[in-house]
Amino acid sequence: MGPHPAVAAIRLAVRRVLHDILDTHPQPPAGDRPLVLVACSGGADSMALASALAFEAPKLGVRAGGITVDHRLQPGSDVRAEDVVLRLTALGLTPAESVAVDVGRAGGPEAAARDARYGALDAAAERHGAAAVLLGHTRDDQAETVLLGLARGSGIRSLSGMAAVSGAAGRYRRPFLGLDRQTARKACLVQHLPVWDDPHNTDPAYTRSRLRHEGLPALEKALGKGVVEALARTAQLSRDDADALDTWAQQAAESVRDAAGLLECAKLYALPPAVRRRILRRAAIEAGAPAGALFARHIEEVDRLITGWRGQGEINLPGKVVAQRQGGRLVIRQG
Repeated sequence: MGPHPAVAAIRLAVRRVLHDILDTHPQPPAGDRPLVLVACSGGADSMALASALAFEAPKLGVRAGGITVDHRLQPGSDVRAEDVVLRLTALGLTPAESVAVDVGRAGGPEAAARDARYGALDAAAERHGAAAVLLGHTRDDQAETVLLGLARGSGIRSLSGMAAVSGAAGRYRRPFLGLDRQTARKACLVQHLPVWDDPHNTDPAYTRSRLRHEGLPALEKALGKGVVEALARTAQLSRDDADALDTWAQQAAESVRDAAGLLECAKLYALPPAVRRRILRRAAIEAGAPAGALFARHIEEVDRLITGWRGQGEINLPGKVVAQRQGGRLVIRQG
């Protein structure tokens, strides 16, 4: 008798990702097996992921470890983090460690916590020489991300949600984007894996929590079942389109600059808006504007220097960057 269908599904998803990592990642020194880490909060999604990694990795000659990040946002968070380390160790994962971080305020509490978490995971991956870090985001998380992007009006890239592979050199892998949250929870239940439900996930003070417990249920009530699956499909279709436009913009970027490297407004004007705005965004980031603080409204204002030129002055952008039209050229620089 084989494993429960939920367990089989999560193991298959992890097995496919491990094969991909082995196929695409440079082999470590002779005799040293590649290391794959799982980012584990102790919740159902990441515990299901940890258990599947522990089961599949040895069969493929891969070392498996786990990292939990203590955001220090709740009383007793250090104790819970150490408990997660014990669970990871019990699964046979090594190294298994907890990393404490200081969460700032930039971008709001959710964004600040995310930035701190990824910073800690990046550092852990570098410290241990990991080939990849697995993240437990599910199809439900993807649907929430798409809706949040839609609410921000940030364009097609926001609608593309989370990538299955992201980060420097494809460090981050998300095996569960095709699986729903209930599959992961069921896998934990049938394997008797203890899970911790973060109270922040049900706290209405957080936007994602309100969307999860109020917004998505309301949409399903109004539109019927299948909303989550449809949003996940939208993410993939949007990602394909956004990738194509990014490639087009990258190829066109040099052709719109003069001999001195300045952007020529006439040549920019001739490009489709979606391509032109990608070039402007990249130019602003290269000048020092933080990508996370650069929104669609900023790029639209810069775009009007090209498409709606009425002699307006310079545009102030995040990071003390300014954009200004001078003699048919668009100059984006530090103010």
